[in-house]
Amino acid sequence: MFFALLSWLLTLGSWLLALAFKHIHMKLNEIGKTGVMIPPIIFGTSALGNLYTALDDDTKLEIVRQAIEHVPAPVVFDSAGKYGAGLALEKLGECLEKLNIAPENVVISNKLGWKRTPLLTAEPTFEQGVWMDMKNDAAQDISYEGILNCYDQGNQLLGGRYFPQLASVHDPDEYLAGAQSFKERESRFAEIVEAYRALADLKKQGKVKAVGVGAKNWRVIEEVSKAVELDWVMFANSMTIMNHPKELLDFMQTLHNKNISIVNSAVFHAGFLIGGKFYDYRLIQPDTDENKAIFAWREKFFALCQKHGISPAVACVSFATTAPGVVSIALNTSKPSNIKSNVDSVVTQVPSDFWADMKQNGLIASDYPFL
Repeated sequence: MFFALLSWLLTLGSWLLALAFKHIHMKLNEIGKTGVMIPPIIFGTSALGNLYTALDDDTKLEIVRQAIEHVPAPVVFDSAGKYGAGLALEKLGECLEKLNIAPENVVISNKLGWKRTPLLTAEPTFEQGVWMDMKNDAAQDISYEGILNCYDQGNQLLGGRYFPQLASVHDPDEYLAGAQSFKERESRFAEIVEAYRALADLKKQGKVKAVGVGAKNWRVIEEVSKAVELDWVMFANSMTIMNHPKELLDFMQTLHNKNISIVNSAVFHAGFLIGGKFYDYRLIQPDTDENKAIFAWREKFFALCQKHGISPAVACVSFATTAPGVVSIALNTSKPSNIKSNVDSVVTQVPSDFWADMKQNGLIASDYPFL
């Protein structure tokens, strides 16, 4: 009996030690000055919305389960009404409910500005060829009332038990790009400012805790940051191991000085830098001089990674955290088996000789100051 109890205690101790070790490097960072603490990895949910491929519900459940298992609470999920026309929000809420996850153990970020609408055509009218097996469409609705409507719809899609603590205006760059004249652009920007008045009201009411902005064009994030108060920003396809212009780095330093936190996302350029066929959400072929240069950069990058025994994913993630103000990396996967490696990539240290080799070969700017 004694030896059986001793064996059980040793097993329990080993399990607890393994659990503690798994989470040992997960330092929490504050979003702005809001008191919201998040780990250095955020889980994107576009795969739950059938980005590039339609996953079955069991796979989606396992993706969420693995995320919960490998990161200490609070686990952060980033979603949006645009992701699968609300499908990602819907499936995230369903998965959390099935796993019986307490709401206080998750932080949800909902990027607002796209709302679910009926599908009246064979394919969705937004980002055609990107979202698979869609049963609904989505439309952009950026205004004071539009953001409140998107917020309410998002809560309904999440199922009523889980609510976003982080909220932002999604794709203001695309909204501005749709303007047909300078005057229309001015009008659209005024509507974006009104959208932020709605987010500020939600924050005052205690319905959300932190307000941000997410866009692919960092210049628009800069423009928005000068017009409204922000707690955080999310860059997509902007600050990566492949692209990191000095002007962007200077802006990131400015954000950091203002206590505006940065979440870096799409650091693989939509999977291209880890071997994918898409680059910045478009299927790419080496059929133009510009595209050939992109493929050539990747080939050299892969060769250096192999030389130093470093995974391309780890290199991409590690670089994306080096600039000032970056508190977390948003990573997305359609494969549950990738969750652990994604988590590991956030805490893996990359040796300095790899970075030196990247600079020497012209793959990273030679004057990049944060390595």
